[in-house]
Amino acid sequence: MNHMKLRALCEGAIMVAAATALSYLKFFELPQGGSVCIGMLPIFLYCVRWGLKDGLLASFAYGLLQLIFDGAYAWGWASMLLDYLVAFTMLGFAGLFARKKGGIFIGTVVGCVLRFIVHFISGITIYRIFEPTELFNVTWLNPYLYSAAYNGSYVAIDMVICLVIFAVLYKPLKKYFTGEDLLAAK
Repeated sequence: MNHMKLRALCEGAIMVAAATALSYLKFFELPQGGSVCIGMLPIFLYCVRWGLKDGLLASFAYGLLQLIFDGAYAWGWASMLLDYLVAFTMLGFAGLFARKKGGIFIGTVVGCVLRFIVHFISGITIYRIFEPTELFNVTWLNPYLYSAAYNGSYVAIDMVICLVIFAVLYKPLKKYFTGEDLLAAK
């Protein structure tokens, strides 16, 4: 194993561990799963540093740890698969924007949108049993609107928080966001 592969593996393990730890700092939590937290920050940073393949693997590992340690609010195997393993793996698509100008921002948006789509699909297929239901003092009769409102309420806030934090940190940490430090280490 060459030193860059070893570095990617070690950095991935650290970032997944950091993401898991940060996921416990929840700003708020919804009743049927989903919360606002900053756990995705290290995952997005790792993805735009190391690319798609490594990013998907780290994101999958993060999703697996979320399933195991975060209480796994799920209704059977399909819910576990969609809401944890597939949804969190979607964050890895931020790796498509590795070493590109503004990649951390575009990758964060793409990763969050793809995660939302998976949660949305889970909501209209698995969790529609709760419909009609009340959310934010509104009774939802349409499972599509309910799933969009429920899942969008926390994924959109997560995305905005990540983008704001990355904007604040971009200038001092630019070489890490763009992977310049990796090119110098080769």
